Amino acid sequence: MPTIDHAVVTGAFSYTGGHIARLLLDQGVAVTTLTRHPDLRDEFAGAVATASFDFDAPDELRRTMEGASVFYNTYWIRFERGGTTFENAVENSRLLFEAAADAGVRKIVHISVSNPSPTSALPYFSGKWRVEKELERVGVPYAIIRPTLVFGTGDLLLNNIAWAIRRFPIFPVYGDGEYQVQPVFAGDVASQAVAAAADHGSSVADAAGPERFSFSEMLRLTAAAMGVRARFLRTPPGIGLALTNIVGFLKRDVNLTRDEIDGLTAGLLTSDSPPTGSTKFTGWLDNHARDLGRSYESELRRNWTLRT
Repeated sequence: MPTIDHAVVTGAFSYTGGHIARLLLDQGVAVTTLTRHPDLRDEFAGAVATASFDFDAPDELRRTMEGASVFYNTYWIRFERGGTTFENAVENSRLLFEAAADAGVRKIVHISVSNPSPTSALPYFSGKWRVEKELERVGVPYAIIRPTLVFGTGDLLLNNIAWAIRRFPIFPVYGDGEYQVQPVFAGDVASQAVAAAADHGSSVADAAGPERFSFSEMLRLTAAAMGVRARFLRTPPGIGLALTNIVGFLKRDVNLTRDEIDGLTAGLLTSDSPPTGSTKFTGWLDNHARDLGRSYESELRRNWTLRT
């Protein structure tokens, strides 16, 4: 594949997209981001050009992508809210892929999720599978990356788990807590995505870290690294979700959904493939536990407040 000199990345001011954009900039690639939040703090000091998402204006999307060699897509939603549904998200993804194809982009790198399935009862996972099928149909070489449980500085899920462990005497464990998770570092996911863009043809690969734990063990490791004495209480998933939602109500946020808990307890955040990431969750914890969970990070404020 020819040298990449310009790339378009969705959500460079957000999480996974931000890691991808930073790695591209370090390699001397010009980066443009599609963002719903142009007013967010720019951690790139103006090095990333910005353009707004407008799914009602596919010609504008196409013009934004003209001249780019690669399109990195991280767009998706965690849950439905207001008029934004998983059905909308699938359709919007199709529009992005078609705009990239029409603009002459040579490769599309798409961040999916581990274990997507057309038969899943969970719309997050079945919707991700449908998005992959839409990508396959556009006729542009692609790389589909399927991360497991992504962690790193700025991650909402792990940070807010740590925040709750620091502040409450009891933390609910959904079910028996013995289901497996396989954390993968966000920087490793970004490295895999950027490397995939240089390959010819199309590919599908999981992105998974080198360590596996039960969910209960991951909680104990996090508490121990922070030096916090915590009591973890096994609860039926519905009761655990209700307790979690109390915090969400007080913070005017959505912490977890029932679908996310069902995916977690079903062990869907693991991979049967060899690990692709090299960063160990335990090592990362040792270096970051002091700052982890010091403040609460709001999903709605970060990813929904500026939506229309």
